[in-house]
Amino acid sequence: MSTRLVPIALIALLVILHGQLWFGRGSVPNVSKLQGQLAEQKHKNALAVQANERLSAEIHDLREGLEIVEEKARSELGMVRANEIYVQIAK
Repeated sequence: MSTRLVPIALIALLVILHGQLWFGRGSVPNVSKLQGQLAEQKHKNALAVQANERLSAEIHDLREGLEIVEEKARSELGMVRANEIYVQIAK
């Protein structure tokens, strides 16, 4: 009787572990889903880093140089210099 108990216990343990592998918290489908979410978040973080670097460079230019201030004033506010004529061509 005891010789049958050990293999049955080992098989039951194997079934439990196999069930955890496919349906538990650390299961293969769950890990795959989390890896996809991680890759997506890394991509979003890379885009955010690029946006932050652009904004940082723009802030540096605004603090240090006047060219960007003039460029923004011309493009966004339509400002012109003295003795300058603004011409807009519509197509």
